[in-house]
Amino acid sequence: MNIGQAARRSGLSTKMIRYYESIGLLKPATRSDSGYRLYQAEDLHSLAFIKRSRDLGFSLEEVGKLLTLWQDRQRASADVKALAMQHIDELNRRIEELMSLRDTLGELVSHCQGDDRPDCPILKDLANGAAGGCCH
Repeated sequence: MNIGQAARRSGLSTKMIRYYESIGLLKPATRSDSGYRLYQAEDLHSLAFIKRSRDLGFSLEEVGKLLTLWQDRQRASADVKALAMQHIDELNRRIEELMSLRDTLGELVSHCQGDDRPDCPILKDLANGAAGGCCH
């Protein structure tokens, strides 16, 4: 199948398929006599694996490691589990960071009157943060 068909079947864009091939996540496609990329069922399995991994938030580097483990029939499941647990730790860190941002913004919103007055603690906080930054 050509790249357009592979894109439709995998749910990825043709641009992403080319990108994954260029960075080595997907093996180089065979080429037709006219130079078009041709994909096999095995390639679709790899694309589905990559897409699901990315949907779960794994980085491209982690996806590469997971692909290597997936393709290695002698792998230890402990290696896969360790990688997944590291990812869970990173997700938990990001969740905590997002919750802190939400709490901070919620506090600012609770102090804003939200009426016709021009005074707004949200804007004051944003301005104070900008003034204390690197660029004036």
